[in-house]
Amino acid sequence: MSTDAAIRPPQTTVRRQKRPYLHQIDLFRILTFACVIAVHVVGGVNDSGSVSANGAMALLHFTRYAFFALTGFVLIYQFTNDSFRARNFWPRRFALVGIPYVAWSVVYWAYSIYLGQNYGSVGWLLSRLGLDLAFGTAYYHLYFLLVTMQVYLLFPLLLKLLRRTEGRHRWVLLVSAALQLLCLWSLAYPPFTTGLAGQLWIHLYATFVPYQFFTVLGAIAAWHIDAVQAFLRRHARVLAIAVIATAVAAEWDYLRLVHGGMAPWMASGEFMPERIIWFFGVIVGLYLIGTHWAAQRQDNDLLARMVRYGADRSFGIFLIHPLMIEILAPAFVAWGSTIGHFWETVLLFFGVVALSLIGTEILRRSPGSLWLTGRPMLRTDLSVLIPRRFRTPAPARDSSEEVVCSPTP
Repeated sequence: MSTDAAIRPPQTTVRRQKRPYLHQIDLFRILTFACVIAVHVVGGVNDSGSVSANGAMALLHFTRYAFFALTGFVLIYQFTNDSFRARNFWPRRFALVGIPYVAWSVVYWAYSIYLGQNYGSVGWLLSRLGLDLAFGTAYYHLYFLLVTMQVYLLFPLLLKLLRRTEGRHRWVLLVSAALQLLCLWSLAYPPFTTGLAGQLWIHLYATFVPYQFFTVLGAIAAWHIDAVQAFLRRHARVLAIAVIATAVAAEWDYLRLVHGGMAPWMASGEFMPERIIWFFGVIVGLYLIGTHWAAQRQDNDLLARMVRYGADRSFGIFLIHPLMIEILAPAFVAWGSTIGHFWETVLLFFGVVALSLIGTEILRRSPGSLWLTGRPMLRTDLSVLIPRRFRTPAPARDSSEEVVCSPTP
């Protein structure tokens, strides 16, 4: 036994070093989620023929593309190592997104029954729920989770593609961009509008196809992150001016279409192919803002704590905010004739953010937190009531610890 012990190699725990945490991703998520709420508030309380409201929507419709660029970015950033295994990746990712998807689909399905929007026999209502789960139609924002799961499903193929095309990623991006323009054109001006083909076409938004370029864009940016970061630092001012120029071009294009006779709600559509320049520009702009802030942040200053807190709650806020719009909108619409549509929209936006934050905070401290927010349940910490000088210092975070920084949990 002593001889065996002498020749047996010592057992050590090998821990793979994690990549540095990108704090700019947290700010990117918060700003984009805020714009998601703004899209739904502006569209929910303003007339579809309003030129000014739809002018704002023309700029705000970037959110879905930004999130899929972020999804591709963080997945590549976290999983480019050789130890990636799909059988380990899929169960965790599908659970953290799929369970909230099913849970909130049931919640919004039940809410539509309560409002009288869905009615019929039990069998019909259950079949309606099945269709909602299949197409992401239980409520207008849940398609995002369905498409996210499709991206997770295809991610191993994307990773393999980038490995095999190393050195030729610019051509991958160009081909993807050409396909994206073709897809956007066909969605803005659909070749089919009736029958089964028309029904399938109008549900194409709930597939990964209209977002593939932005997912590939984010993935390639993460693959070459050092070169991308260096480029952004060198050309930050020029890029900021270019982003503003793309916003002006997007608004000019919107007004051109409106003055040409197109209805404002159509001219501001999220699939207008010429807006791809603005969608690309605003993604660059948000990342620039995030990197500028991350370079100056102090770990415990107020803004850093707010961003950390907001990033943790953002997924729950995204899931619950349409319900809060439904609750608050009737009261604010009643005030519209008194305070004007602009202030009605602004006040409703902040009211929805506040109420969604409260709702998410309650859910995070409930037993069903993992199902409803994609995050584990939080225990209420009563130590905050203890004076600071009597508290036990918290242990320092291990710099090698992996922190999930994806657009979804």
